[in-house]
Amino acid sequence: MNTIRICLWSGPRNISTAMMRSFENRADCEVWDEPYYGYYLKHTGLDHPGRDAVLELWPTDGKKIAARCGGSAPEGSPLFFQKHMCQHMLDGVDLTWTAHCRHIFLIRDPADVAASFNTTIGTVRAEDLGAVRQHALYEVIAANTGRHWPVIEGADVLADPEGMLKALCAAIDIPFDPAMLSWPEGTRASDGPWSTYWYARVEASSRFEPAAPSSHAKPENLGPVVEACLPAYLALKRYKLAAA
Repeated sequence: MNTIRICLWSGPRNISTAMMRSFENRADCEVWDEPYYGYYLKHTGLDHPGRDAVLELWPTDGKKIAARCGGSAPEGSPLFFQKHMCQHMLDGVDLTWTAHCRHIFLIRDPADVAASFNTTIGTVRAEDLGAVRQHALYEVIAANTGRHWPVIEGADVLADPEGMLKALCAAIDIPFDPAMLSWPEGTRASDGPWSTYWYARVEASSRFEPAAPSSHAKPENLGPVVEACLPAYLALKRYKLAAA
């Protein structure tokens, strides 16, 4: 059976985990949660919540991760969905395997991302948000695959889940499945070991919920971080997918 590998490329504090839940609820799909997180923590030395557990339980060898990303789903499912954080893809990481995958780029206004990340971690740098790296990945992957891939904004999915998911499935050449619109509440065996620190909201969810106004403060010191990310976000926003 030929495996269809689907890579979601996102920054932090977006609806990437809800997107993973959506795809995992399909009977024909398996998921992998942030394959490069262990690699990222090992090579940057960053002290993220749950660092020790991630390094103990998650792969850190870039070549082995790439081989698995470019391979079949663990249990042989037709679809193999991978949730990737753009900031995890450090300079020099092998991206040749991406030529054999289908891709989705998930964006969010960097001002909202910075505020949410700052609230959780207590500090934020432009490179933590992954926006610049996301734009670079878009260009590299377009060149590797010979085509441009859909860009979606989290707020658009929350506003019209069915319309956006139908359009998205068409854009990556897979059939839409209504099972993607909801999922059981709770944790998953497929969740990364960092889920305790980051996934409380999605664990309590059973569907894409309407966006609520952000409750996160936006201190003035985040201004330079947002400004550094804004051009990359706007460049990708020009290619946004419209709902079906």
